[in-house]
Amino acid sequence: MNFELTVLGTSSAVPTSVRFPSAHVLNAYEQFFLIDCGEGTQMQLRKFKIKFARINHIFISHLHGDHYFGIYGLLSSFALQKRKNELHIYAPEELRKLVKVQLKYLDLGFPISFHYLNFDRKKKILDTKHIEVYSFPLKHSISTCGFLFQEKERERNIIKAKIEKYQLGLREIVKLKSGNNVEREDGTVLDYNDFTNSPSKARSYAYCSDTQYYNKIADYVKDVDLLYHEATYMDIDKALAKKTMHSTASDAAKIASKANANKLILGHYSGRYYDLKPMLIEASKYHNNVVLAHDGFSFSLPYKK
Repeated sequence: MNFELTVLGTSSAVPTSVRFPSAHVLNAYEQFFLIDCGEGTQMQLRKFKIKFARINHIFISHLHGDHYFGIYGLLSSFALQKRKNELHIYAPEELRKLVKVQLKYLDLGFPISFHYLNFDRKKKILDTKHIEVYSFPLKHSISTCGFLFQEKERERNIIKAKIEKYQLGLREIVKLKSGNNVEREDGTVLDYNDFTNSPSKARSYAYCSDTQYYNKIADYVKDVDLLYHEATYMDIDKALAKKTMHSTASDAAKIASKANANKLILGHYSGRYYDLKPMLIEASKYHNNVVLAHDGFSFSLPYKK
């Protein structure tokens, strides 16, 4: 099943001619999760052919405009499209007040449920059939959260040839796939290890928006498969990164290395940089699997053995 990330925007602070502000979409088992919603997000959704109606969960990391200004237009478009499904928004509590002002002038036609973020500790905020979502605190100039999307462990795979050979019933199959032995009426014991194969390992994606270098992030996202970490500045501007409580590409790579992240994606670039290759070079000194995101960047996480 799908576990695919699409980056809609890679700019920090303001849009540029080639970069929109922050927004990501994770397609996990055909559930579409929108992570941050900078200005122009709905334009990017259209450009990269992501259906609005498939988005039922929106996660807003913090209330700097480049991470949430797009939500007003998106809600309006939902209403114009006659949306009926409930929309869940996970965000700082203040966002509800801001959205409420807009709703005075807009008849949505669908319910919104707000879920307020906790900025003190890692916390599970959503639990679906296949995915668990956690928020965790970052270290920025205002209260900010990152998000971890963790695939649930899958059941063991039944060996199909064994079904017919041993005339396995449905209850027996379910029990074996759950990792339990089956004892039959004649006393025969069917060992689940002999009848099933180990499932693919669970996949994971972490989103770290605006933050300065913060050691605890590595613990929050330990062993993550795909880590997106903001990289607003290059090393030459590390004093500015410290002042604004942002990260350099090197900072992001150091966190990825400490977390044992398999792959690091950089984004949230300052508009002062046109050529980003030096940023990749700086990050690659600390992590051996780094890529530069661009608007429309897509990456699919395969099953792991």
